[in-house]
Amino acid sequence: MASVNQRIASRSLTPGARLPSIRQAAQSLGVSKSTVVEAYDRLRAEDIIQSRPGAGYYVCAPLAPLSLATVEPRLDRDVDPLWISRQSLDAPTDILKPGCGWLPADWMPEAGLRRALRKAAKCSDSVLTDYATAKGLEPLRDLLSRRLATHGTRLSPANILLTESGTQAIDLLCRCLLRPGDTVLVDDPCYFNFHALLKAHRVQVVSVPYTKNGPDTDKFDSILQAHKPHLYITNAGIHNPTGASLATDTAHRILTLAEQHDVRIIEDDIFADLEDKPAVRLSALDGCRRVCLIGSFSKTISASVRCGFIVAPSDWVEQLLDLKVAISFGSSNLAAVITLSMLTDPGYRKHIESVRHRLAVLRDRVRQQLAKLDIVPWIDPRAGLYLWCTLPDNLDSAAVAREALSHQIVLAPGNAFSLSQNFSNYMRFNVAQSYDQRVFTVLESSMDTVRRRKNT
Repeated sequence: MASVNQRIASRSLTPGARLPSIRQAAQSLGVSKSTVVEAYDRLRAEDIIQSRPGAGYYVCAPLAPLSLATVEPRLDRDVDPLWISRQSLDAPTDILKPGCGWLPADWMPEAGLRRALRKAAKCSDSVLTDYATAKGLEPLRDLLSRRLATHGTRLSPANILLTESGTQAIDLLCRCLLRPGDTVLVDDPCYFNFHALLKAHRVQVVSVPYTKNGPDTDKFDSILQAHKPHLYITNAGIHNPTGASLATDTAHRILTLAEQHDVRIIEDDIFADLEDKPAVRLSALDGCRRVCLIGSFSKTISASVRCGFIVAPSDWVEQLLDLKVAISFGSSNLAAVITLSMLTDPGYRKHIESVRHRLAVLRDRVRQQLAKLDIVPWIDPRAGLYLWCTLPDNLDSAAVAREALSHQIVLAPGNAFSLSQNFSNYMRFNVAQSYDQRVFTVLESSMDTVRRRKNT
């Protein structure tokens, strides 16, 4: 089946072409005739081939579009907020990705996932086939309510609705709270996908400098006065990309200013389980009156089991539910059941403790490797995946990233995270994806290449 699809994609099989008979295909491929029959039946079910009684099997799929793109990541794409994601998601498996934002596959709780899948397979027919309720699986929302209380966010499960992902959660909130032309405030630097998502919503984006204790509160105040943003989007706990944590006095000041200027806040808490000691949450201090908390489990359970959530003020919930039904009709019952099973599995706590320990070890190890190249972390994070670093000699990190990509290494240049474009010599390193010495060898040679170009 795969060979037929490949030949259609390469245009060596075109519409109307006759396929080998079942006997011929079995002989040439060295498989049983029943295997060929099953493969042809699948292709027929996908409307790729058709059977003509007495004549055989023929291609009926439309002519594949001619593509001039190479199979490798494009080097000529602008280093925009989507550059890192596109390079990381589309990269072949042999490419190293210290610039990506997730854990390696072999760090994930594969055994627990398989147990959860087996357990889900025994669920009622409605779980496997039916739509979820509008808010999503109630037992999972109950559990999330209890888990959030440990971080100080004490709200009823009625204030929680499940989504397909953390990204969908932010998208729903933006649809609920914003109109084209509104102004939104983000950190500088911030998670690069905030920029891309807000661009899709056709809003104006302004940024506030992010310090080692959170956003610069004086500049936060002046920006609120000058630009009157409707919304502020930030990270809770572990900040992306800097790894910093919000200080309590900064959090109180931010909430005071937000109330004075009637600004709503979205707090992205996707890295909560990676913290040893939880940092302060704006949502906890505010009681979710004007702060909405979102999260997901793609970083700690599985990026394939798409399950996120929104914790919203009571007066937002009904509007969010209407939007959710209009856009996606409902979240996945099956994904919610698997997520609930994982979170209640005794092995999950051990998995998270192991991940935290491995990250702590690797942060030290990667920091030492980077120091040999005169690459210096902005801070020493107390938790999380990332080291936010400055390159030596004011090197352009985008140029270094392009050079490294030609050697099969995906890096994360600083200005992809910055609206102000003031971080051209910064780079974010995912310590869990920086395990291979080739990362540092290629990084050193790429910096040398960029340095030579700069000096000529």
